[in-house]
Amino acid sequence: MKSRLSKNVRVVAALSLILVFMTGLVAYSPTLYQLFCQVTGYGGTVQRADAAPRPVSESNEIVTVRFDANVGAGLAWEFRPEQREVKTRFGEPVRAYYYAKNLSDETLVGRAVFNVTPYQTAPYFFKIECFCFTNEKLAPGESARMPLVLYVDEQMLKDEDTKGLREVTLSYTFYKQDDLSPEEVESARDLKTGSQALDAALEARTPAEFDNDAPRR
Repeated sequence: MKSRLSKNVRVVAALSLILVFMTGLVAYSPTLYQLFCQVTGYGGTVQRADAAPRPVSESNEIVTVRFDANVGAGLAWEFRPEQREVKTRFGEPVRAYYYAKNLSDETLVGRAVFNVTPYQTAPYFFKIECFCFTNEKLAPGESARMPLVLYVDEQMLKDEDTKGLREVTLSYTFYKQDDLSPEEVESARDLKTGSQALDAALEARTPAEFDNDAPRR
C-alpha cells in the first residue's frame, strides 16, 4: 500500500513540475520565440544591419515591401502601419512608419516580435533602425509615430529559391511584457520620445549615410 502511495506521489510531483514548466514556457514564449528565431533565422526572422551595402544594385529591379501589424492578448494598444507598402530598389535603404497608441489608463510595456514572408526571403531582409530592438513603453493615452529603416539585399536575386520573388511582407506583433519590476518598467524605452529623437536623427542624415561601407551578411 505504501509503495503504491509513494508511486502516486511521484507521479503527481512529476505532473506538477511539467505544469509549472509549461506555464513558464507560455508566459515567456514571445521572448523565447523571438530569441530562437533571431539566432537561427527560423520563421522568417529578419536580420539587423548597421547600414546598407554599397553600391546599390545596378539592376534597377524593384521589390515591394508590404506591412502588417498585430497586437497580442492583454496589450491595450492600437498598432498599425502608416502605409500598406513601399517600393524600393534592391540594396536601397527605405524609411517607413508604424503608429501605436496606448488605449488604457496605465503605462504599458510592449515588445515587438517580427518576421517576413515568404520565409525564403528572410536572409536578405535587413533592418537598420527599428522600434523592435528593445522593450517599449507608452503612458496612458500616449501615441507614437515610429520610424524604421530597412533594405532588401540584391543577393536575393541570385538565390534559386528567391530570384523570382519581388514582394515581401514584414509583419510585427506587439506583446505585453508582464510581471516587470518598477525598475524594469522605468528602464524600458519611452516609445514616443525615443521615436521622435530617432526621426529627427534620420532627417539629419543624407541617403549616403545609410549605406557607408557596411559589410554584407
